[in-house]
Amino acid sequence: MSDFDPVILIHGAWQGSWAWARFMPYLEAAGLSAHAVDLPGNGADGSDPADVTFEACLQHVHRIVGALGRPVSLVGHSGGGLLITAFAERWPQSVSRLVYVVGMMLPDGTGFEQLVTSVRPRHPEASGIWPYLEWSADRKVSRVPAEAAIAIFLHDCPESDAAAAAAQLTPQGEGGRAVTTPATAERYGRIPRLYVEALQDRSVILPVQRAMQALAPGASVVSLPTGHAPQFSVPARLAEAIIPFLTSAM
Repeated sequence: MSDFDPVILIHGAWQGSWAWARFMPYLEAAGLSAHAVDLPGNGADGSDPADVTFEACLQHVHRIVGALGRPVSLVGHSGGGLLITAFAERWPQSVSRLVYVVGMMLPDGTGFEQLVTSVRPRHPEASGIWPYLEWSADRKVSRVPAEAAIAIFLHDCPESDAAAAAAQLTPQGEGGRAVTTPATAERYGRIPRLYVEALQDRSVILPVQRAMQALAPGASVVSLPTGHAPQFSVPARLAEAIIPFLTSAM
């Protein structure tokens, strides 16, 4: 067994565990045991994304962590940040570190759309992928057109890589995404946090990232000159940014 806490990797909306495939070998080379999760409704488990709830996603990760039998480091990309915050608030004894990779790191009871709305008057581009989404008739499920994914999520990747990643995106249920989470100082707030900001992000733009850091203070911050998915575009750079935090004594 590694002396380091296991690392649980949580993907963002419309993604899956595949999003971490290029990144995981760097963790393993550093002696870290890494587990990339497929959240319910993302296509891996066959469930209808329209029926998935945030609570179901939370319980799914809790079962994975429980099976390991020891505290873990949680790494959340983009919307996965909501889940790692909620997990740490509910089960702080099971979490040793939190890493937000361009993640939604929000204060208690604040929704991401609420934050974006506050930033949009000064930065119209804060809407990110939202204007490009295609919706089911009941607006319970959204999907990202490939050309929009390439332009907003993957613009800093080689064309062939971006096209391959865009083709793997799956429909996303709103029940697992459009939520607010509790985040108290006594529980979530006592866990060391690292925020990885992406300076060229077109999805969660830098002013939105900086607003989250200001509203939920306490995280260490590292910056990468990348778009929205550094674990895909520059996995070695991301590993260099976060492995010292994941392997540090707490």
